[in-house]
Amino acid sequence: MEEFDLKHQSILDLLERTGLGGLVLQSVSNFAWATCGAASYVNTATAQGVATLLITSSGRHLVTNNIEAVRLKEEEKLDAMGWEFHISPWHAAQEGVAGLTRGLKVGADGDLPGMVDLSVEIAHLRAQLTPQEGERFRRLGRLCAEAMDLAVRGIRPGQSEFEIAALLGEEAQRRGVQPIVNLVATDERISAFRHPLPTAKELENYAMLVLCGRRWGLVCSITRLVHFGPLPDELRRKMDACANVDAALILATRPGRTLGEIFRRAQQAYSECGFPEEWRHHHQGGLAGYEPREQLATSQSVEPVTLGQAFAWNPSITGTKCEDTILVAPSGNDVLTAIEGWPMISAVADGATLARPDVLVIP
Repeated sequence: MEEFDLKHQSILDLLERTGLGGLVLQSVSNFAWATCGAASYVNTATAQGVATLLITSSGRHLVTNNIEAVRLKEEEKLDAMGWEFHISPWHAAQEGVAGLTRGLKVGADGDLPGMVDLSVEIAHLRAQLTPQEGERFRRLGRLCAEAMDLAVRGIRPGQSEFEIAALLGEEAQRRGVQPIVNLVATDERISAFRHPLPTAKELENYAMLVLCGRRWGLVCSITRLVHFGPLPDELRRKMDACANVDAALILATRPGRTLGEIFRRAQQAYSECGFPEEWRHHHQGGLAGYEPREQLATSQSVEPVTLGQAFAWNPSITGTKCEDTILVAPSGNDVLTAIEGWPMISAVADGATLARPDVLVIP
């Protein structure tokens, strides 16, 4: 079956299991998933799009206004995909999906009045990537890696974090990738904050750049570190340890293992590296897809790993961090955001050696 048919059938199966007559999808991520990559956002700061999907056993409906309908038809080609458009004037009161769902018991991708919240079930469906989504993820990973590489190699001491974020955002946008997360920290701010929004602070020696890049609705995550001048011994020790934890996470991410088992392996790896409490300061990542994390791993997670899924792990030890997006393949895990020519650490975990990104040191 083609990607769209597989997704449509998975929705119909969900409706049958739940005894519902329809499913309403409003979020940007679910719109992209159900349409195989179409964009329903205008304001990138909101999770809810400017068009709503309704899927029933008898039809596929798209509800929007006359402003958005033109692009969704002409550029996204959604009418050709089989979505029936219901268009209201932008200036008139819009009944929306209410008229289409009257008399039906329906589910939704959120807590909407009179509807059953199926957001958890839909997130599970989103995380089961098709081969076509896997290929798009590979392309996105390469684009994010290119953007990160050029941005890092273009920064210099004296630049503000705002300027560095602008470099990273420009390189992403140049490649058609939307930087939905663009974090930058320099020097002491790397140790102080796990989620550092960029500021006017100027770079002295050490910088961390974090990108979550979106295209086709999918999101790739990548972090890289750069140091101007010799790397202090304490940072060297922490970076090596962080790479070993990262290797343990990636090597444990194989079909049949649960997210809880992988998380507990990471806790063990932190202890083995001499930093037993560092996992408490930040989440370790988890399933990736149409959100930066479709599901965060905890020690209690029971979600099993399956072939074709994407993961973004992000272990951190104060002042250091590792983060790439991987795809679970039959013979191993493919790192989608690997940067050619980047310095690497030969990390060791569970008797295996895995190359993980090092700090880029610029003399």
